[in-house]
Amino acid sequence: MNQMNYEGILPIRKPVGFTSHDVVAKSRGILRMKRIGHTGTLDPAVTGVLPLCLGRATRMVEYLQELPKEYEATLILGVATDTEDMSGNVVESVDHVSVTEEQVRDVLSKFIGTISQIPPMYSALKQNGKRLYELAREGKTVERKAREVTIHELEMISFQPDDIHPRISFRTLCSKGTYIRTLCVDIGRALGVPAAMEELRRTMSAGIPEDQCITLEQLAEYVQSGTLQSHLIPVDQAVHHLPAHTVQEEKVKAAIQGQRLSSSVVEPDVVKGSTIRLYGPDQQFLGIFRVDESTGAVTPVKVFHPE
Repeated sequence: MNQMNYEGILPIRKPVGFTSHDVVAKSRGILRMKRIGHTGTLDPAVTGVLPLCLGRATRMVEYLQELPKEYEATLILGVATDTEDMSGNVVESVDHVSVTEEQVRDVLSKFIGTISQIPPMYSALKQNGKRLYELAREGKTVERKAREVTIHELEMISFQPDDIHPRISFRTLCSKGTYIRTLCVDIGRALGVPAAMEELRRTMSAGIPEDQCITLEQLAEYVQSGTLQSHLIPVDQAVHHLPAHTVQEEKVKAAIQGQRLSSSVVEPDVVKGSTIRLYGPDQQFLGIFRVDESTGAVTPVKVFHPE
């Protein structure tokens, strides 16, 4: 079977029941290529945006992971589980929850900004070389350090004030490393009741909205029809949050050979300490470069030689 050489960001809509690794494995089979990476794990029950990096685009994963992610979630009040979502065992339950929409809106507003989270035991974080979920499955609980994350936006979509277990649906834009399950639990705690996440969908990742994503079935169709390239996001567009600069024609060769460049050959003026996208005068993407904090020299980080 011939190896294919696709390059770019493939925006996949992850189906329910698949791990992120399953999606990568399935895509490798469809695309007949090995060099594929994803930009952030989603649990099997979670659906939505899962950008895959194909070919040399795998070198951009770290930059894509830094961008905020958007989710839509539903939490259930009055129930707590050992996994913080409804896949786990119920560890606490109350017969009646009495909260108002006004109370919910007030509590949600207090989570906007930098908050502290304790990562859940059922997570892929490592402690002493072992993943937390492996320890949790052995029935162990270990102390986890709280970490700071940023909730940029948090707004209620709907409130269902069911007598027994009210549900809150919300949309959030948050920083890398935010656990939405834990956010749900903490919202419940702020309302004075146990809570767990019932449903989660990632609606944006790496700046890619859900409506730009394709299913695994569509991926197979586009490969078959030879039209997949038009659905891939070019590597440089995927890091559009980095400022774009152009190097003078006579320095293009030096740039793609990974040499340090003087800031005087780059336009517009660069900012010391910044990370930039560098192009040739013909708009050929040359790679990611870093501007030295002290000297202002433009140094290569990820060079993309023209194909």
